[in-house]
Amino acid sequence: MRPAEIMGTLDWRQRARRFANDRLAPIAANIDRTDRVPSDLMATLGKEGFTGLGIPAEWGGSGGNSESTAAVLEELAGASAAVATDLSVHLSVCAAPILRWGTDAQRARFLRPLAAGRFLGAFGLTEPGVGSDAAHLATRYERVPNGFRLRGSKMFITNGASAAVVLAFATRDPALGSRGISGFLIPPGTPGYSVAQRLDKMGIHGSETTELVFEDAQLPEDALLGAEGEGLSIALGALAGGRIGIAACALGVARAAFEEMCRSARLRSCEEDRACVARAYVELESARALVEAAARTKDAGRPFEIAASAAKLAASGAAVSIASVGLDIAGPAGTRVGHPAERLLRDARVFPIVEGTTEIQERLLGRSLIEHGEPSAERTP
Repeated sequence: MRPAEIMGTLDWRQRARRFANDRLAPIAANIDRTDRVPSDLMATLGKEGFTGLGIPAEWGGSGGNSESTAAVLEELAGASAAVATDLSVHLSVCAAPILRWGTDAQRARFLRPLAAGRFLGAFGLTEPGVGSDAAHLATRYERVPNGFRLRGSKMFITNGASAAVVLAFATRDPALGSRGISGFLIPPGTPGYSVAQRLDKMGIHGSETTELVFEDAQLPEDALLGAEGEGLSIALGALAGGRIGIAACALGVARAAFEEMCRSARLRSCEEDRACVARAYVELESARALVEAAARTKDAGRPFEIAASAAKLAASGAAVSIASVGLDIAGPAGTRVGHPAERLLRDARVFPIVEGTTEIQERLLGRSLIEHGEPSAERTP
């Protein structure tokens, strides 16, 4: 990578670290306790340029690449997993697909306010009882005069209640399989579209998780993203990039848990604690190497899906492992509600589930490695 690009990533990381330390760390416990992120925080993130990462300046964005974005998400997640997760979804699985598959009119309408932090974006794929099986959706759409009509619901949707645009997927006919799936850009106020409920979670409090309902929702022709029948490709492409973002968030939580582990270990004199810290450090840095490699592979324009799955698998596993051992070292004090070790473990436990479960990543990664061998082409020289 060219020195200018390296400096760009370092600049973004330093900016995010300052913001995390000065603005997020002081309110992180309150975000967790109230399960709410301050309503003006997204606009503040926009002023820092974080909400426009990966979006070219011509569409109002901040530029930057996947490596810069991963660095920012890691730093923010070290202070607040909720804020970083919301931003990752906003950037990776909403703004990025609009940039790649949208028309110029859709980019002008949505990307500029998304980049500025005036809009928050969401991604609607998961369904009640179906999960994230993009090829077998229950939500249906049909063509009507001047547009489309949607019926169905989406579950566990991050940013769902606050989003000014949701990228949602539906099938025209289940018998068509992947060829029947399309993606739609849906703003609030769309007739027939509503937020049914906000769901309580064990961790990542403050990041809203919702159920969305489409009751004969009426959409205009220009709500269609990409071509009709192209939805599965859009969804899978978005999710591959999203896994790098969520992996970076998990890495930030793992790093914060490691730092908390070290603080707790300093209060004790235990030989076993030193071994735990050493093992956690190796696990943390191994995950970091995979996250950074996945981001660089994507930036180089090479196939990155395997690298993204490996990064997500490693980082989410490291977050849970390090946070769990960290709570053991913190002892009884760490089990108190509001203790950093307790909060970090709750946050960490969510990452093996979101953006594709650990089991999904293992199947994807294992199948690809068996069928195609080691992905040496994905490596960055």
